[in-house]
Amino acid sequence: MLSKNMRWVYISLPIFFFWFFGQIDKLGISVIQTDPGFLQDMGLIGPDKNAKIGFLTFIFTVAYALSNLFWGVVIDKLGARKTAMLGIAVWTVTMVMAGLSTSYEMFVLSRIILGIGEGIMIPVSGKFIANWFNRNELGRAQASWISGNYLGPALGALVLSVLIANLTWHSSFFILAACNLILNIPMFYFMTRDKPEDHPKLSKEELAFIRSNDGPVEEKQNFAQDFRYWIVWIGMLVASFLFFGLSIWLPTYLTQGKGFAREAMAGITSLSWLFALVFVLVCGYLADKTKRPGLLAAILFGLCALFLGIAVSATNPIIAGISIGLAMGTQGGVFHLSNLFIVKFSTPETAGRAAGLMGFTNILGGFASYIMGWMRDLSGGDFGPSILMLIAISLIGFVAYLFTLKREAAEAVQIKQAERARAVS
Repeated sequence: MLSKNMRWVYISLPIFFFWFFGQIDKLGISVIQTDPGFLQDMGLIGPDKNAKIGFLTFIFTVAYALSNLFWGVVIDKLGARKTAMLGIAVWTVTMVMAGLSTSYEMFVLSRIILGIGEGIMIPVSGKFIANWFNRNELGRAQASWISGNYLGPALGALVLSVLIANLTWHSSFFILAACNLILNIPMFYFMTRDKPEDHPKLSKEELAFIRSNDGPVEEKQNFAQDFRYWIVWIGMLVASFLFFGLSIWLPTYLTQGKGFAREAMAGITSLSWLFALVFVLVCGYLADKTKRPGLLAAILFGLCALFLGIAVSATNPIIAGISIGLAMGTQGGVFHLSNLFIVKFSTPETAGRAAGLMGFTNILGGFASYIMGWMRDLSGGDFGPSILMLIAISLIGFVAYLFTLKREAAEAVQIKQAERARAVS
């Protein structure tokens, strides 16, 4: 049986670690920015310090979002395998650069270059999934590697806290660079190929399954001409704002807003990423089972607003902290579903460009980090106004997905009828 399912090893495993370490590289700053030594070394003091902290993520996401447009075209031309190794090499260098930084400006430059390098992540993953998996298993295929997107920060929050407490903030960057160099690049070189037809160890039976398309097949129009793609694009704008706003400020919210010690902060932060992982796995299963990913996305945005409402009104710090973590977790599910939509609305030939354009939505996440920092400075360190803003933003995502439900429901009925017909025959 394993010989007929090697795609889960050759492809899912490398891009799992791709996201596992890539997300720690990207989001580990949320833990590092709580370290007094880092704040002192970078000159992050004074009345505008929160805005300057938020700017670190803002400038990263601007570079990340803009580079998604560039990388999407490159991947369709160069191939996902070579592009992945090139991007990993770029962000490995930036980890060393960040660890050697002696000024705020130098650290900002390292975040810009990191954003450019990590702009490959969504397009590369979308391209691999589009080429290597049968369309009826796309939900599980996406979940298998997007899990690394959340398991990485979940464990990373704990590991980075230990490293900073026992060594220095500099060491965390050097260790992350080593992981990318020793593990990520070799896995892509030795295990992956751009297409299953090019892999020397893939069986003919597995290749035939990958290329089969069970159920009704409709001729796809250009993804840019499908209004549902743009609904998903708007939803990703909203999700990016919510995700980066919550993930970047969560450790600071716990330590400064709710008075948690570093150990408790790391525990709740790690738990929040595990919430996201659970939402990813559940949505991966339900998307394949129900054929209603749009409905699932609408529910997740509604839950996000609910959890944020509980957090802003709760007087118990633990309830508030866990509620914020659950709100962040819902956006893990939205991110997973959005990547599923990318493959659904594109073809293997255009998947890189479709994912690159979708990745551009991350630019709004940077604004979330900066705006929340700026609002904190204006409100004397209070997180309340920022959370109320996030509630309003999440409701926009909920309303946007309502416009996809009628057509999705009709398609789900057609798919189920076709499945029953095949079962009878």
